[in-house]
Amino acid sequence: MFFEGVAWAQAAGGAAPGGEQTLLTTIVPLAAIFAVFYFLLIRPQTKKAKEHSEMLNELKRNDEIITTGGIIGRITELGDKVVTIELAPNVRVRMERSQIASLSPYGKTQTKKEKSE
Repeated sequence: MFFEGVAWAQAAGGAAPGGEQTLLTTIVPLAAIFAVFYFLLIRPQTKKAKEHSEMLNELKRNDEIITTGGIIGRITELGDKVVTIELAPNVRVRMERSQIASLSPYGKTQTKKEKSE
């Protein structure tokens, strides 16, 4: 007898005219979670990717860069997809443009001519 009353109370709660409130209480938390994910994860990541692609497009010869592997070098040749960087005098490496992480904060390295002056 006790269980029949509980089952009846549960059935009455679902059939109440306040069913719209349960839909609202379901959608609002999901929308809030999506908004938090958008502003904390998606938006900053797309902003950073846009800044990185702009930096790659603005590269020019003699810019000092850091690769994704941590190698610091100076750009000697630029192509659409391939960049040649000089790591040391007469040591050149070809790599994909997308593997450039950033411009070097250390500034340009001095060449032999600049050191002798």
